[in-house]
Amino acid sequence: MNLVFFKIISVLLYLISLLPFWILYLFSDILYFLLFHVVKYRRKVVELNLKNSFPEKSVADRLDIEKRFYKHLSDLILESIKTLSISPKSMKKRFVFSNLNELTKYFEQGKSVIAVSGHYGNWEWGPLATAYELKEKVLVVYKPLSDKRFDNLMNTMRSRFGAILVPMKHTLRKIMEYNTQPHVLVLVGDQTPPREESQYFINFLNQPTAIFLGVEKIAVRTNKPIIYFSINKIKRGYYECLIKPLVEVPNQTKEFEITNIHTQVLENIIQKNPEYWLWSHKRWKFSPDNLKAHHD
Repeated sequence: MNLVFFKIISVLLYLISLLPFWILYLFSDILYFLLFHVVKYRRKVVELNLKNSFPEKSVADRLDIEKRFYKHLSDLILESIKTLSISPKSMKKRFVFSNLNELTKYFEQGKSVIAVSGHYGNWEWGPLATAYELKEKVLVVYKPLSDKRFDNLMNTMRSRFGAILVPMKHTLRKIMEYNTQPHVLVLVGDQTPPREESQYFINFLNQPTAIFLGVEKIAVRTNKPIIYFSINKIKRGYYECLIKPLVEVPNQTKEFEITNIHTQVLENIIQKNPEYWLWSHKRWKFSPDNLKAHHD
C-alpha cells in the first residue's frame, strides 16, 4: 500500500477512535446497512455456513441470525478501531472478567497458563483487557497480515496495554524466552489450518471440519494448564469473559483429546448465541474427501 495513503487512513482511524461510543454506534448502524444491504459483504459465504451448520433451523430463523451477525460485525469493526485510543478505565468497565481467580491461581503456584479462545464476541478487546488486568506477561499468538503496515498498526492496537504479540511461527521461541516467569499464552483455537496441515477433522457445527492442532501441540510440549476464555456479549459495547479450566496436565492426555475438548467448548458457545461468531470466515475450505482427491 502507498505510504501516503496508509498514513491518511491511519490518521482517519485514530480520529474516528476519539469519538464517543454513542456516535460510533451510529456509524455502526450505517455500516450494517452498507455491509448487509448494499455491498452484501460475503453474504453467500455466511448464508452457506449457517445453512450447513443449522440445517434444522428454518430459512427465516437463519436469516435472523445472519442479520444479527452483521450488526455485531459492524459493532466489532468500530470497537476495534476504538482500541486506538480507548482509556484503561473505559476498557475495564466494558470488558470484565467474572472469575479471574481461575487464572491467577496458577500464577500463585508459579505456573504459566495457556488460554484458548475463538473468533467469538470481541476477541480484539480480549488481549487488551487481559494485559490491563494482569501484572504477569500476556503473550498473544497471531497470524501476521500480508500488508506489513497494517500488520504493525493492528499490533499497536492490540498491545496498547502491554500484551506481547507473537507471530505463529515464533511461538515456541517466545515461550522459551519467558519460561522462567509466570505468563499467559493466548491462542485462537478456531483458525483454519493450511491444506498441507489439515490432518485432523472433527464434526464441528454439523460438518467435517479441519482443526488446527497448534493448541494441543504447544500444550503437550510445554505441559502448561489450559483454560478457555469464553467471551459473552452482555449488551452493545459490553462484554464478560468467563474463564473455564479445561486441562490441568496436558502431557497426560490422549492424542487429539485436547483438540476435541476446546473445539466442543466453542461449539457449545456458538450454538447458544450463534450471531457472535465470525460467520463470514471461509472456515470450510475443504473436506476430507477433496483433500484425498487433491493428494491422489
